[in-house]
Amino acid sequence: MSKQNPSKADISDFSQIIEKGLSRRRFLQTTAAGSSAAFFAASPIANAMVRPPKAPELLGFSPISSSTQDSVIVPRGYRAESLISWGDAIKPTAAAFSQSNSAVDQEMQFGDNNDGMTFLPLSRNRAVLAVNNENTDYRTLFDDQGENLTAEKVRRSQAAVGVSIVELRKGAQGWEVNVDGRLNRRITAYTEMELTGPAAGSDKVKTHADPTGTQVLGTFNNCANGATPWGTYLTCEENFNGLFGSQNEIEVPEDDARYGINSGNSWFNWHQFDERFDIEKEPNENHRHGWVVEIDPMNPNSKPKKRTALGRFKHENAALTIDKNGRVIIYLGDDERGEHIYKFVSKGKYKAHKPEANRDLLDEGTLYVAKFTAKDGDMHGKGEWLELTFGKNGLTPENGFNSQADVLIFARKAATQVGATTMDRPEWVAVHPDNEQVFCTLTNNKYRGVRDDQEVNPANPREDNIYGHIIRWQPKNGKHDSEQFFWDIYVLAGNPEIYASDDPRSGSDNITPENMFNSPDGIGFDKDGRLWIQTDGNYSNSGDFAGMGNNQMLCGDPNTGEIKRFLTGPTGCEITGLTFSPDYRTMFVGVQHPTGSYSAIDGIPRSTVIKITREDGGVIGA
Repeated sequence: MSKQNPSKADISDFSQIIEKGLSRRRFLQTTAAGSSAAFFAASPIANAMVRPPKAPELLGFSPISSSTQDSVIVPRGYRAESLISWGDAIKPTAAAFSQSNSAVDQEMQFGDNNDGMTFLPLSRNRAVLAVNNENTDYRTLFDDQGENLTAEKVRRSQAAVGVSIVELRKGAQGWEVNVDGRLNRRITAYTEMELTGPAAGSDKVKTHADPTGTQVLGTFNNCANGATPWGTYLTCEENFNGLFGSQNEIEVPEDDARYGINSGNSWFNWHQFDERFDIEKEPNENHRHGWVVEIDPMNPNSKPKKRTALGRFKHENAALTIDKNGRVIIYLGDDERGEHIYKFVSKGKYKAHKPEANRDLLDEGTLYVAKFTAKDGDMHGKGEWLELTFGKNGLTPENGFNSQADVLIFARKAATQVGATTMDRPEWVAVHPDNEQVFCTLTNNKYRGVRDDQEVNPANPREDNIYGHIIRWQPKNGKHDSEQFFWDIYVLAGNPEIYASDDPRSGSDNITPENMFNSPDGIGFDKDGRLWIQTDGNYSNSGDFAGMGNNQMLCGDPNTGEIKRFLTGPTGCEITGLTFSPDYRTMFVGVQHPTGSYSAIDGIPRSTVIKITREDGGVIGA
């Protein structure tokens, strides 16, 4: 796709662009008209990005129908094959998969519930695949479904999560796992790590085992990911709260409760056999989780680093881009209903020819949080990045912040203090490869318009938002370090089969009975600017979700608004994780927590990374 950026004069004149924008009234009118062209013609960002009339079709595949089958379905002319599943060997001495595997066995096997991932080439025919293993399910991990928990079972659970780093090699059958790979390793809930950046050494991250507040054990609930141009992998800690609990009922501090920390039993009850997860005995341990972790996949002896400058919250992914002035920009979503979208701007600049000079760029910089505004009734408008720096914008001792460490450890509280916009579960963020557009999935929000603290706002325009939407923005003057941007909504998911066209629940005009979906989650761009959209939502195929089938992956054209369904997953799964080989002829996608017979051994379904290729060897999606 050719680059079609607007001129600097065009994108700097906010008032001129905003007047051409999409109002909620106009949205309903264009939906009733039944024309996606009409919907997108009203979008200020789309107007700036329309391709020339003679440009080739971006989405060059035949879309598929929704499905409730217990299998992966892709378009005609494509092939989907399993690459690696939970419990598969990543070491030559690994045991075969079994529910009776030990923690030591699991350390030599691919982890459970794979999520975000990155393909890192070593040569033309060798690569490393770094994959998050978000969590595990006691119903499949143990033969007794976790009814009789022991210290060894907790250790096995801790070994099943974290990150799997696996070498690949390309042969006659395409990319395959190299079990003998020197770089193969597991990073688990008890791998030694460093806490770096402004929060390192704070009294609020010190524990009995680590009085320095700089040495941490483990990463877990790793949702999505990011990658740096200096060759490292970013893994993002999301729902860490579910691993903490207490033997006794205690009062949880308000700042910790904001992150979902509760006393008593938890999702996994690690606290019953590992005291560092008991919030009564180690009240600061939870502050050491909920960060972005930087890993060097090329050095199996390297120690991962938790980069505290990027803030602590339920991180979904880390969308990195290099700004025009050389600074590193990372966009971040906090995956909880009513939370926020963040941006990190590095203090130092990226040096392309000095990789080692970039190693600690993520330790110093400024964290911001987004505020979206608009004229009454509009679903587009201006935006502002609010600085989260101690001493500014009310982040002072009077409001409970005594240092920059406090601001970062309790980033949610800081975001509320400065007046950030509450969002409908901000999940993955993706930056377009050819321009300054940034997209973020807002999965859903059952509290929107129901709870007083989550009233409808222009960027989140529907009450009880069960379907979700995707928002996008463009920085002022095309500079990502700018504190201003303008925004609109790329798509409102919905069901036009059961709701009339004048009902916002039918979705925006680029949603049809042929491509409808709910709960957009994972997103990412390929090199040509196709937007790949993955879902993690309601797969009942009934009621409000009738006709949507299993979770799926779609592909969108950011310029026209066109969206086509590309893949449907097996029963009960989430489709998540997305990366490509450098030639874009192999796509890697995650199938998480299937509930049927998919990739099953002895009746145990297994999360799996699949590889997708074209039968003619062409570029995926073209």
